[in-house]
Amino acid sequence: MDDALNSGRDAGKRANLMLSTSGPAPFENDLIVGSADTPRDFALTRPAEPVDPLHRPVRGDLAHIRCAGHVFVPHYAVPMPHVVLAGGAALRKAGRLDAEVLTELAEGAVFNVLDMAGEWAWGQQGEVGFVGYVPLSALVAA
Repeated sequence: MDDALNSGRDAGKRANLMLSTSGPAPFENDLIVGSADTPRDFALTRPAEPVDPLHRPVRGDLAHIRCAGHVFVPHYAVPMPHVVLAGGAALRKAGRLDAEVLTELAEGAVFNVLDMAGEWAWGQQGEVGFVGYVPLSALVAA
């Protein structure tokens, strides 16, 4: 029984993942990389900073992988670049046709998809643009 507890403690040491404000500045464009050989330590040192949902790809359940270590959500996603089809597309605040339009995406514009649900894609306009929803029918994988 004691061996099982000790192995559990060791596994906890190997996991080594908590949030921190140390390390790179929040939302840098590079990925935070670590491995079993070089774990990245994080510490809960202060309350989280507010996140602007129109400009930072963070939802309550999902965030862009570059936000890992800066915001706590259950899942992080690597963006899947898509291109807006002919005729352009409206980038909306919610995945509904009656939702507020944040901006119009031009034909050929890059939209980085982080989630697809139903007939909508959630993601970010380019690397630093607005975050919102676009109909999947207006996009094609790059």
